[in-house]
Amino acid sequence: MTERKAIPPVLIYTIKRLGSTLLVLFGASILCFWLLVISGDPLADLRFDTSPDAQVRMEQRIEFLMLDEPWYIRYWHWLVGVLGCIDPTDAVIGECDFGTSIGGTDVTGMIMNAAAASLRLVAVATFASMIIGILLGIATAIRQYSLFDYLSSFIIFLFWSLPPFVAGIIGKEYLAIRYNNWMQSPHFTAGNILFVAAALAFIVPLILGGSTRRRLITGAIMFVYTCTVMPLLDHIYFMEHPRLGPAVILALGLMFAVGTTALIAGLKNRQVLYVALTMVVVGMAAYYGTWELIRQAPGGYFLLMGLFVLAIGIAAVVGRLFGGYAKGQATMVAVLTSIIMSGLVLLDHYMYTWPGLLDAKPGGRPIRTIGQSTPNLDGDWWIHSLDQLTQLWIPTLAMMLLSVATYTRYTRSSMLEVNKQDYIRTARAKGVEERTVVLKHAFRNSMLPLATIVAFDFAALISGAVIVERVFGWNAMGTMFITGLMNVDPAPVMAVLIFTGFVAVMFNLLADLVYAVLDPRIRV
Repeated sequence: MTERKAIPPVLIYTIKRLGSTLLVLFGASILCFWLLVISGDPLADLRFDTSPDAQVRMEQRIEFLMLDEPWYIRYWHWLVGVLGCIDPTDAVIGECDFGTSIGGTDVTGMIMNAAAASLRLVAVATFASMIIGILLGIATAIRQYSLFDYLSSFIIFLFWSLPPFVAGIIGKEYLAIRYNNWMQSPHFTAGNILFVAAALAFIVPLILGGSTRRRLITGAIMFVYTCTVMPLLDHIYFMEHPRLGPAVILALGLMFAVGTTALIAGLKNRQVLYVALTMVVVGMAAYYGTWELIRQAPGGYFLLMGLFVLAIGIAAVVGRLFGGYAKGQATMVAVLTSIIMSGLVLLDHYMYTWPGLLDAKPGGRPIRTIGQSTPNLDGDWWIHSLDQLTQLWIPTLAMMLLSVATYTRYTRSSMLEVNKQDYIRTARAKGVEERTVVLKHAFRNSMLPLATIVAFDFAALISGAVIVERVFGWNAMGTMFITGLMNVDPAPVMAVLIFTGFVAVMFNLLADLVYAVLDPRIRV
């Protein structure tokens, strides 16, 4: 007899958590449906209607919404439709039915379109907040009680204290309306150049740190550099016709490859450095080889995503084959370099499209303050894609202000706590490089609290998106939710609640599973 293989503990744990997730969603849906039913009168707009067919329309709505039935009967009919999402016996597996709105619109299609817009906003805001917040947290922890630490904390919490709608209004005024006015004649004045140069001469040395002499030299270099580059950009009309070009992409790629190698493996590890430089060469070859294919954009985002996955795969293979004894570090450096090169190439394509967007936009004003995109915009896929990005970045910035402070403070406090541990002091006493101590020992062990924060923060951003979407006029889940509440329309409101609740609990499940990856001492 063959022995039965034991079920992996991780699989058992995942199944249990999924089961508890479904129970939580089931209980929450019952409570929300009941609260929604008793919260108002869906016939209020018809009760004082004096038109001859008012009574007929009232009877039709009563029958349509099953208002003559108890709330639990109505809930059961709604639940049966939703369970089609997970019913494998349906003719089409995963065919959901979230019901019909009070106006007769299919809610399933509504929630799919609204969720795509909202998740695009929330996902970009979460990703950007994580990168900025974690990097700032590490930097402030390393330079605790410095001027950089104090100023960073002050500025971050100053923005964090702004309500989302206030941040949105400020963004619309300065980053959309006034920017559009400036783009009518985009030229840098002497005052603009001196202000930016002085700001960078103060900020860059503050970030880089060092002795007073080093800071003065860095500030002077930044001042002269800015006073030279900004007039040059003005002379070549960079704001109307921006480009990176192969020379700038190559230079930035080489800088990042060397910097990443120095940070992760050290420049003494030549094999890792050669792998990083190889990925820069591969990226430049891809820049020329795929230009026409990408400009045609036959598959749109699917083509770009496919090429990005291919670039990551090539980087992983190169890192594993030529990384030598440091294959892990070489693979990480190769993947990061490939990501940066892909981002630079994509940025150059969007910059190439910028003049076409200015010509296609009404009045040459690139950023609208209302909506996810410009209606009736003439142009190819690139112009429409760039238009969506220009409409996305100000709401994303407003959403980021809710999260950057959280990631920064948790990263900082976790890093400071880990730095007090005995194994960190032992590593430094043994002469381990500070780069290895910070990234390999301190940062990895400080990521456990961040895994929890990501799960909760994503759910919080979804709720915050309701306000931001209203400020910027996005027809997404926020509008759908508020309209459903005002009309006492259960189907749209329940669709939003179930969707956001499912996303929230799934992120919490992923956070629990990530614990075991980050810390092998944790067993599910």
